[in-house]
Amino acid sequence: MRHKISVVIPTYNEEDYIGRCLNSLMNQTLDRREYEIVVVDGGSTDRTVEIARKYADSVIMQHSNGVGGARNDGVAVSNGEIVAMTDADIILPNNWLERIYADFREAGVVAVYGPIVPIESRFKYRFLIGLFNKLANIAARLKIFYATLGSNTAIRSDIFQRIGGYTDMSAGDDYEIARRLRDVGIIRYDPELYVWFSMRRMEKYGVIRALYIWFMNLLASKRGTTAKVNYTRQIYK
Repeated sequence: MRHKISVVIPTYNEEDYIGRCLNSLMNQTLDRREYEIVVVDGGSTDRTVEIARKYADSVIMQHSNGVGGARNDGVAVSNGEIVAMTDADIILPNNWLERIYADFREAGVVAVYGPIVPIESRFKYRFLIGLFNKLANIAARLKIFYATLGSNTAIRSDIFQRIGGYTDMSAGDDYEIARRLRDVGIIRYDPELYVWFSMRRMEKYGVIRALYIWFMNLLASKRGTTAKVNYTRQIYK
């Protein structure tokens, strides 16, 4: 039986977060028989794989390069009409998958994405992410830039295959794919398709450096060049 949606999650030493993420996926309003969960592990040395196997339909080992390669590996073993991308430290609202499927009913839509909401309820994070979401919404409406974060983006499977999936850029691969998606159809930004997003990267790097990293990787993705900072194999506690 083909699923409506395949959810692909790359992991690496995420034992503190992956259970929470997968549990939120087990409690979706979309019938559990209509979606599958695929975890792609990059060689974890902790209990990530053990925890993932309690929830996921498939847990495979990554063989391609970069986080984009991990997503590609997951899509390769999936069978959903739509592939939905998220991260191990994300918490999904219970209507996340149902909303994704509804958004694709519009003719010509090849990809859907939405905003992020910080899990850590600090004013600076709420302010910064709120500003990011507003700018992302405006940029999408003006068709200037699509902030297709790997934590909250879904793509039609046949289109994903047609454009060759993600690149193996060390960072910014999730922004770069939008450059190719926009050439084949409509990329839809749904302001109500939110996920709860961990701010642990800002906790590790600090707000200013984290924003600098994001901006440099954004430029790299728009230019199609190598990202300045490699997020692959980073460990955040």
